[in-house]
Amino acid sequence: MKDFVDGTAFNNEQGNRARKLFAAVVLAALDDAIADDKKYGNGPEQIARWARSRDGREVLSCAGIDPNERVVEGLMDFVGRGVRTSVALSREESERRNAAAAAERAEAA
Repeated sequence: MKDFVDGTAFNNEQGNRARKLFAAVVLAALDDAIADDKKYGNGPEQIARWARSRDGREVLSCAGIDPNERVVEGLMDFVGRGVRTSVALSREESERRNAAAAAERAEAA
């Protein structure tokens, strides 16, 4: 019984590592599309083409993301904003966005 539990825990840990690896591939694809958008102006179209491709759908699925049209639109919106993933995921950027949203709510009230 102990071997079964250890094996299940090991398999679960390996699955989590694989999902994180594929999530890193998605983040890299977003960064590449943002770079294309700044250089050529076609970043959202590039990420949409990738996300709708067979390889893109497979990578998104392996990352634990349902590859539906709503996700594609979200990826396109993210690329359109032009904020690199490392900056968007940082604490400072999150605090800045929250402060800006609070200021907008205060002005509206």
